[in-house]
Amino acid sequence: MDLEEKPLILPEQDEETAVGLLARVVLFNDDWHSFDEVIEQIIKAVKCSFEAARKLTFEVHVKGKAVVFEGEMPECLRVSSVLEEIALHTQIIT
Repeated sequence: MDLEEKPLILPEQDEETAVGLLARVVLFNDDWHSFDEVIEQIIKAVKCSFEAARKLTFEVHVKGKAVVFEGEMPECLRVSSVLEEIALHTQIIT
């Protein structure tokens, strides 16, 4: 069999390297930040209204965690970094 007859084998693509893959930022509850601190930092990180940030903060408080942002990985990294400026605990999941 010469080279022209061999089938072309392409490497498998890993979904995690796909362009435009969405990720989520999870914020975890803690016992040392006040509601006002968390609300202010969420507003700063995700650029949402006070009411939206208050609802997210309450969800974190009641459930122990909440998804506070969903988007492409670079933006998730930025949001997580802003939240962690005041030592909030976050995790990015895909």
